[in-house]
Amino acid sequence: MARKERATKGSPDPIDRYVGSRIRARRVGLRMSQTKLGQAVGVTFQQVQKYENGTNRVGASNLYRIARALGVDVAFFFEGVPDEVVAAGGGRKKGLTDIRAEPFAHDPLSSREAIELMHNYFRIDDATIRKRLFQFVKSLTDQGRRAAV
Repeated sequence: MARKERATKGSPDPIDRYVGSRIRARRVGLRMSQTKLGQAVGVTFQQVQKYENGTNRVGASNLYRIARALGVDVAFFFEGVPDEVVAAGGGRKKGLTDIRAEPFAHDPLSSREAIELMHNYFRIDDATIRKRLFQFVKSLTDQGRRAAV
């Protein structure tokens, strides 16, 4: 079986970009600087930037060190990899739904705002308040959809 090539020779591999975005999300969620993570792993902050952008691939030993520094299992960085990242062209998702997955031009969950929002959301100790907040935000998006129609 032939290995699929990247979109262009100089572009990052989609899986490397995904892993990098998971590293960044966890690091920002922990309010850890790139410098501090780099020191824990034994690389420069510039190298951490390249890992997070997917420009440089993270070797197995450094991925293990990063996982330890961020307090997660190595598998964390691969959880939820979208089908379109794994196989070029996206295709249909397997499972409960047969809806065609449309990839985002820009992943909204990789923004600092989204990461901080999720981080702060899960810092709410009261599960009832968290659920009400979730329902409130969902109702706002539902209203927005109805208004647009």
